Amino acid sequence: MILLLKSIYFFALKLVFKATRKGLMMTKRGNVNVQLNKAISNSNKPTAAYIGVTWVALGIGVISYLIGLWNATIQLNEKGYYFAVFLLAMYSSITLQKTVRDREEGIPVTNVFLGISWAVFFASIALLGIGLFNVTMALSEKGFYGISFVLSLFAIITVQKNVRDMTNEYGETDPSAFRGIGKGLNEAKSAVEEVVDIIDKIES
Repeated sequence: MILLLKSIYFFALKLVFKATRKGLMMTKRGNVNVQLNKAISNSNKPTAAYIGVTWVALGIGVISYLIGLWNATIQLNEKGYYFAVFLLAMYSSITLQKTVRDREEGIPVTNVFLGISWAVFFASIALLGIGLFNVTMALSEKGFYGISFVLSLFAIITVQKNVRDMTNEYGETDPSAFRGIGKGLNEAKSAVEEVVDIIDKIES
C-alpha cells in the first residue's frame, strides 16, 4: 500500500511537471489564445490522465476502507453496519450528483426525488459520524475511516461525472471512461521510474 501511494504521488508530480512545461512552451510560441479556444471547445471531455487518476483514487479509497474494516477489532454486526453505511453513501452520492447534473442540463427531476437524494446522502454521513463517535477505537483509527470514506465519496462522484461527460445523447458511453486499474497502476509505475531517473540525474 505504501508503494502504491508513492506511485500515485510521483504520478501526480509528473503530471504537474508536464503541465508546467507545456504552459511554458505555449507562452514561448505565442499561441495561448488558440490553445485556450481549443480547450474550451472540448471542456466537457476529461483527459485520459484525469480519468485514470480518478479511478486509481477510487480504488485506493474503497480498498483502504475495506481492509481497515476487515482488520478492525469489533463485532461482526458492527462491521456490517459500517459496510452498509459505506454502500449507502457511495450509492447516494452517485444519485445526488446525477440529479443535480440533470437539473443543470434542463432534464426534469422532481423535487421529491431531489430532496430524498440530499436526505439520504447526509444521513449516510451522519450515520458514519455517529458510529465513529461512539465506537471504542483509537482516534487515529477513526481518522483513517473518515479519510478513506471522504476520499471514496469524492472519487466516485468524480468518476460518475467523467462517465456522464463521456456519454452521448443516445446513452452510449465511450470505453475510455472506464480506465482499467491495472493500466492505471502501470502508468503510475512508469511515472515513478521516470521521476526516479530524473532525480538520479539531478543528484549525480
